[in-house]
Formats: sequence, structure tokens, C-alpha cells
Amino acid sequence: MAEPMGFYTDTTVCIGCKACEVACKEWNGLSATNGGANTLSGDSYDNTRKLDGEHWRHVKFIEQFGQERDTGRWLMMSDVCKHCVQAGCLEVCPTGAIIRTEFDTVVIQADVCNGCRACIAACPFGVIDVNPVNNTAMKCTLCYDRMQAGLVPACAQACPTASIQFGPIAELRERAQARVEQLQSGGEDRARLYGADDSILGGLNSFYLLVDEPEVYGLPASPKLPSKQLAPSASLSTAGALAMGVLGLVGLRKRRMDTLAADARATHGGGGTAVVESAPPVGEDGRG
Repeated sequence: MAEPMGFYTDTTVCIGCKACEVACKEWNGLSATNGGANTLSGDSYDNTRKLDGEHWRHVKFIEQFGQERDTGRWLMMSDVCKHCVQAGCLEVCPTGAIIRTEFDTVVIQADVCNGCRACIAACPFGVIDVNPVNNTAMKCTLCYDRMQAGLVPACAQACPTASIQFGPIAELRERAQARVEQLQSGGEDRARLYGADDSILGGLNSFYLLVDEPEVYGLPASPKLPSKQLAPSASLSTAGALAMGVLGLVGLRKRRMDTLAADARATHGGGGTAVVESAPPVGEDGRG
């Protein structure tokens, strides 16, 4: 397996230009108008609203102003799939459409997806959605095709401020921690990393530097996987075992009937009408 790769997003230098959104759509051939993307949502300058099957990158605008609006600040963050180390979407996929690549990223294979939406319910970040064009689950691939060719993901390449940084996860974590220390020494006491260690779903291969609580950015403070989830392999094995059990009982009953009929024919010498006693229902005598 290759070295784990991913994104480190420094939200303090994001300027909300949406170059990442445009680059993502252009490279992946995603619609530029789906969901009314040409109209403002009414929530600041946001016109893409959320991550979904047509928006694999979403720049969030968070306004923090007082009632008089004479003081305050903007918080901006380019959101994307987290490529979790413990990925609930991968665990629940019944067709094997969701895989972990050699770069430790999580990718959905559209040609294998059956559109069941199990992955949507399993994602604690609300990242995955069904593409309205082909009715398959879609999300950021971390530009898997570009990585295979030795290229930087389109969004990171387009970012003009290096808010989105791409590289080996170990190196990104060191760089991010140094940035946190720099900010804190400059008076930004709330600077912190989100998802850089294994405390959140084993670690996120797309993690963030924040300067406020995670909830302010629309991120869950302690995301959890579904507490009761049955792995597809287990569910399929259980269903298969039940089916084989039913077939086995039917076969056993037929063999009993055939044996009784053969015994009756032997007893009567093949002449006359053989009387065959009905076999007891399977399980009634405690042996089935």
C-alpha cells in the first residue's frame, strides 16, 4: 500500500473564492447549475448550500457579527469528504462499490453502486448523496485518477492561498500542528485541529484547522458510526445460511417420503396398492 495521502485545510487563509468548487466540477464533469447554483441561498454568499452528488466541494461562509454589525468576523471553510480511516459508508455498502484505495482514500465505484443509499445514512458528516443524473451515490474521490498519475487534486491545485494542502498525511499533520502553535502564540487561543489524530473515526484523511468550535463550522464535535450496523458480508452470509437451511429441510422431508415409499413397495412385493404413512412434519419428532 502506498503512503496515506490526503488534505489539510487551513480555514484561516480561506478567502471564499470558490476556485476549489469550480476546479472540482470542471475536472469531474459535474453540473454547474444543479440545485439552483446560480442563485444565492440567503445564507451569506453561499450558492451551493451543501455537499451532495453534484457538489463534491462546498465553501461555507460563517458570519460572526454582533447585533449592530460594527464588529465581527467571517469564517470560511472549504468542506469535502473526510475519507475516514473508519469509514461507515464502506462498512455498510452491500455491493462492494465503496473501496479503500492504495492511498488510504475512500472511493465509490459508480459502475458497481446500485443506488440503495445505505452509505448516505451511515455517513456522520452528510457527505454522500445520489447523483440525479445516473442515480448512483457520489462524493469526492480525492481525485484518485489524478493521484494515480502523480498529479495534485484539482481543488488543491486551484486554491490561490494554500488553504487546501495535499500530501502525505504524516507530513500534513506536522505542518498543521506547527501552524496551530503559530496561531496560538499570536493570540488565537481557540486554534485547533479537527480530525488530525485518531480520536475522530480513527483519523480523517481530510482534516481541518479551525479557530472556533467544530459545530460553528457545521462539523459534529464527536461523530459516531451507526451503533448497530450489520456488515454486508455478515448479512449476506446470514441470508445464505437461512436459505440453505430451508432447502435442506425440504430435501430431508423429500428423502424421508421416498424412503417410506420404497419400504412400502418392498413389503408388498410391488403388487397392489402400497399404503404410505405420512411423514411427521419436520421438527415435530425432535429430529428435524
